[in-house]
Amino acid sequence: MRFIPALALAAAVLLSAVGGVSAQEKVLSERGDVSIDELSKVDMFRPEKDKETIPRNFQKQPPLIPHSIKGYNITQNFNKCMDCHSKERADATAATKVAKSHYLDRDDKKLENISPRRYFCLQCHVPQFDAKPLVENTYKPATKK
Repeated sequence: MRFIPALALAAAVLLSAVGGVSAQEKVLSERGDVSIDELSKVDMFRPEKDKETIPRNFQKQPPLIPHSIKGYNITQNFNKCMDCHSKERADATAATKVAKSHYLDRDDKKLENISPRRYFCLQCHVPQFDAKPLVENTYKPATKK
């Protein structure tokens, strides 16, 4: 184990002697002097600010997701949504807490963890997107009485 740091040091000395980059040389980026933050269009690795929430169209409609979910992973062993929305983490992350109904089994018995039938969030919840409809839609929500 002791020879690995020595081997790395020897490789660095050899590369600099053979024609590697010296400390005085500046490595030029393909993007020029523009920082990655200014150029990047993907904010996957930063907390995202929520968009203004689009109101629901009907009673009991699952809420829309007001932020990007690009790169989110939901498998049988891991659910990225629960990093912020679980009942244990929602207060700390200022995210909407998962509804109590998601912790009930099909017989309405309370569960310690989220129900398997409610675990895959994207079955019901979709990211909101302000886009023009592809076809004309004359839907109007029912009026409250």
